[in-house]
Amino acid sequence: MTPNNVIIIGAPRSGTNMLRDVLCEFEGVATWPCDEINYLWRHGNVRHPSDEIPAERATPAVQAYMQKQFQWVSERYGAHTVVEKTCANSLRVPFVDCAVPDARYVYIYRDGLDTTGSAKLRWQAKLDIPYLLEKVRFVPLTDLPYYGTRYLWSRVYRLFSREKRLAFWGPALEDMPEILERHSLNEVCALQWQRCVENAEAAFADMPPDQVTRVRYEDFVREPEAQLKRLLAFLGLDVPEEELSRAVAGVSSRSIGKGRASLEEGEVKRLEYLIGETLERYGYRG
Repeated sequence: MTPNNVIIIGAPRSGTNMLRDVLCEFEGVATWPCDEINYLWRHGNVRHPSDEIPAERATPAVQAYMQKQFQWVSERYGAHTVVEKTCANSLRVPFVDCAVPDARYVYIYRDGLDTTGSAKLRWQAKLDIPYLLEKVRFVPLTDLPYYGTRYLWSRVYRLFSREKRLAFWGPALEDMPEILERHSLNEVCALQWQRCVENAEAAFADMPPDQVTRVRYEDFVREPEAQLKRLLAFLGLDVPEEELSRAVAGVSSRSIGKGRASLEEGEVKRLEYLIGETLERYGYRG
């Protein structure tokens, strides 16, 4: 059975995990037993310097490999629909679309300053061994030495960093070394959000309208049942009405504004100056 593939696109801390977990509450819908599979998406391009991988690098071998991964989830869990979310895919939608053709996309977006306040905590996170072991299971064996070396370096870097941050975290931008050198950690997080949403929006503008739907994070957490019903209709998933409330039982709007509130007034002004045009375009400024 060839599964229906659904790919959630969103910048880090935009509700991608929440949305994936809600969809996977329904029978016949499944995902990988780990947070993200960026290691799988990058197989065949492991040494590409960023996550902004161009479409032409989705070679026939890459396509066959990724489609095999989606098929594995479908067969392993008896799923007719496979849902995937990897935030770095925001930077390379055309590549993803070549690797897994006929997938449908759900694009979730959130206030860039809210995501900044939240993402900063991930850059400074301490070692989480159970989380790490879940992801290591899905590192291709041939790529393991490369990632092992990088991970060790990132952890050592955190010990000596003035901002107590990792050497890298989240979607890797093409000009990430220059950004890390020139900007504060809050600014780095804001620029990651901006590049993710701008790259994704540019890619979706060239896609057929029936291949992608958009959902505003704030709308979803405030009206989860109504928004979920709309998404299920787009995905062609027939779900009994009574199951909707169960699927969204854990959805809460408490995080709205939390990341933004963690920023000082001066930081908010600097970030609005830096990414203000994008914030305004999405209705998050003024």
